Amino acid sequence: MPLRAMTRNPYSDYWIASQECFLFLTLAMTLAVYYSLHQAGKERLTMNKAIGMIEYKTVSSGIMAADKMVKTALVEIIEAQTVCPGKYIAVISGELSAVKAAIDAAKADFSEQLISSFVLGNPHEAIFPAIYGATDITELNALGILETYDAASIIVAADVAAKTAFVDLIELRIAKGMCGKSYLMLTGEVAAVQAAIDRAKTHIGDEGMYLDSSVIARPDEKICRAIL
Repeated sequence: MPLRAMTRNPYSDYWIASQECFLFLTLAMTLAVYYSLHQAGKERLTMNKAIGMIEYKTVSSGIMAADKMVKTALVEIIEAQTVCPGKYIAVISGELSAVKAAIDAAKADFSEQLISSFVLGNPHEAIFPAIYGATDITELNALGILETYDAASIIVAADVAAKTAFVDLIELRIAKGMCGKSYLMLTGEVAAVQAAIDRAKTHIGDEGMYLDSSVIARPDEKICRAIL
């Protein structure tokens, strides 16, 4: 008995094509919704995020103030430590209202030994990894460095610099082993780095906390390896 020739069913081909088209459109719509929700959540998180800091003359007062802050509101401690010359700093993050409430509580209960404090709403997202030392930068273009006399002003300077031009924060050193001084390093195109450093310098210079700064257009490879 002769075998019948295989023939394609045009209706079957149409059904397969329509199903593939339907699956593609469903996937595209799902990805679009996910991206939209992700971006909205990321924007909301950034807008709600705030940084606060207290600085005390004595370690005991500083630790008690830090304890008061985390008991007052839902905040996270980014950094809490003794710095030269025997002062104590605590840096916290959280929603703006929580950070403000925590800082206000510490100031109210332990004002006698308080040196300074501040609350920075909607900080640039690059500040957090720069403080933690978790930046992922593998190559330096121009290099900008800015140094301040105290801890609080360097966080403000970093925020101003990052929002001024397209630059990447490399490190934000808050008074560690520097007799209370602090510094930041950033990289980017020469013009962007210069603009960022100049703007930050002007901003904190009004408070008398600016110490020094520099911009290196083409840092040597050995310097780049030492920094990164």
